[in-house]
Amino acid sequence: MAPIAFRGITPFLKTTSLDQTSRFYVDLLGFSVDSTWSDGCILDNGQVHLAFGTDPHGWYSAPGLSGQLWIDVDDVMALHEKLVGKVPIEWGPEAYDYGRLEFAIKDCNGYLLTFSTPISLARPLD
Repeated sequence: MAPIAFRGITPFLKTTSLDQTSRFYVDLLGFSVDSTWSDGCILDNGQVHLAFGTDPHGWYSAPGLSGQLWIDVDDVMALHEKLVGKVPIEWGPEAYDYGRLEFAIKDCNGYLLTFSTPISLARPLD
């Protein structure tokens, strides 16, 4: 029997405001709204899919993540230039010895988003 191949992952993250979260991802990061329901939504940008919910049942704690969402982008420097002055940059852009050029921001919920491009594909740091 052949192994079952996984085809993707869509993190489901808690938010206290679907409207604020949707605006952040759509207006700042170019996502589109895939679907919505009374207490949630799915946002897409290319192959990146994120789901957010307000948790009306109280199943989850406050919005939080012990790690980061690491998002590959075509042009990390262009995205960085687009976001400077619109959202605080947590760090970067920085080139790392594992071959990536990256920078990070926090979204409106406090989730750390790291944007990454292989150095071989990236424009040089100024």
